[in-house]
Amino acid sequence: CRRVIETEMNSSTGNPLIFADSGEFLLGGNFHGQPVALAMDFMGMAVAELANISERRIERLVNPKLSGLPAFLVSDGGLNSGFMIAQYTAAALVSENKVLAHPASVDSIPTSANKEDHVSMGTIAARKCREIVANTENVIAIELLCAAQGLDLFTNLKPGEGTLAAYQVIRKSVAHLDTDRFLAADINAMRELMRSGEILRAVEEKVGELA
Repeated sequence: CRRVIETEMNSSTGNPLIFADSGEFLLGGNFHGQPVALAMDFMGMAVAELANISERRIERLVNPKLSGLPAFLVSDGGLNSGFMIAQYTAAALVSENKVLAHPASVDSIPTSANKEDHVSMGTIAARKCREIVANTENVIAIELLCAAQGLDLFTNLKPGEGTLAAYQVIRKSVAHLDTDRFLAADINAMRELMRSGEILRAVEEKVGELA
């Protein structure tokens, strides 16, 4: 996807191409945005899949039959819902991604009195991809919050160096969930922490370069 976008960014999309110095006047078809549309559709589908598998890991963390941890990762389950609603949020975002991942590039509608009779829908593909990325960031943020909470509760588990480094960075920004609270602030803080690259840097200091 990156190679396609960089190629298109460095290409002329004018039609016709006019070279004033030489007086040349060339017709070209580079205005068609199909390469970008396909790249954005493929990227959207790939990123949506990251959210799909992340949500499944969340479910396995909050499900006591699979994790061996307290239900919904909270000690007083009868009084607190813990991360139950957070998993709802992740599931909703994943379902939204599935709708957004439908490729825009398979569509076309003629414009300009049928002169532009095959339209790439590249702008729509790019907009959808941006929404998918934002949704996926929030899903992964929820997974990291659940994972940190799970480490708090699974006291007999000694995490690896990389996992411990990530946990320590997370706990500097987001506190353990003892009782129910509005989790939007926690999710937002986790998302910004992910974007900052601080977690990745901390992990790489322990285990070496990952990407």
